[in-house]
Amino acid sequence: MRYELYYWPEIQGRGEFVRLALEDAGAAYVDVARRPREMGAMSKFLESRSVKRPPFAPPFLKAGKLVIAQTANILFFLGPRLHLAPKEEAARLWAHQLQLTIADWVAEVHDTHHPVASSLYYEEQKREAKRRAEIFNVERQPKFLRYFEQILERNGGRVLVGNAVSYVDLSLFQMIEGSRYAFPRAMAKQERKYRRVIALHERMAARPRLAAYLASERRLPFNQEGIFRHYTELDNRS
Repeated sequence: MRYELYYWPEIQGRGEFVRLALEDAGAAYVDVARRPREMGAMSKFLESRSVKRPPFAPPFLKAGKLVIAQTANILFFLGPRLHLAPKEEAARLWAHQLQLTIADWVAEVHDTHHPVASSLYYEEQKREAKRRAEIFNVERQPKFLRYFEQILERNGGRVLVGNAVSYVDLSLFQMIEGSRYAFPRAMAKQERKYRRVIALHERMAARPRLAAYLASERRLPFNQEGIFRHYTELDNRS
C-alpha cells in the first residue's frame, strides 16, 4: 500500500503524529501538499462535491479508495497495518483511548497561544494567552505527564501498550519534543518528576528509522505557525 498524506506543508502540526508512524514503519507514502504545485490538490479535494465522506480539515489519509481523517482515527487505521498496534481488540482500543487523550493534550497546548479564537492573531489575545499558559504549565501539563508516567509504570516502564512499540509511544515522543520547544523553562523543571516518560522519549528518538527521519530535511522544524509555539512570556517555570 502506498499512502497519501494530506496536511499543511509548512508545519508539523497534527499531521506530524501520522508522519512519525509512517516513517518509523518505513511505509511507502507521499506528503502530497509538500510536492511542487500540489498544495492546490489538498484544497481541491476538501472542496470537491464528489467526495462522499469529506474530511472536515487536514490531516487526512488516502489509502486506496479509503479517505480517513482525524489524527487518532488515522493512527487507529494505520496501527495494525504498520505493526504499530497490538493484535488484541481490547489492547487496540486501549491504545486508541490513549491517543484520544493525547489529542486532548494537543488541543490544550494550542489554546495556550490562541485561547480566544484561532481566527485572531496571537498579538490580539496576549493577555488571555499568558493567563492560559500559566494555568496550563502549573496544572494541566503536569497532569498529562503524570498520567502517562503512571501508565508506563503499570505496564512495566518500557512502552505504553503491551510489550512492543505502538503509535502511541511515538505520539508521546512528539508531545515531549513539542513541549520542550514551546516551554523549555517549564519542561526543564517538570521533566525530573517524569523519568519514565523522558526515558521513553529517548528510546523513540534512538529507533533507527525515526532517528534517520529526525535528522533529515523531511522533518520540518518547529515554528511560530504550528501547534507548539515558543513565546518567552508564556514559558513560566512554576
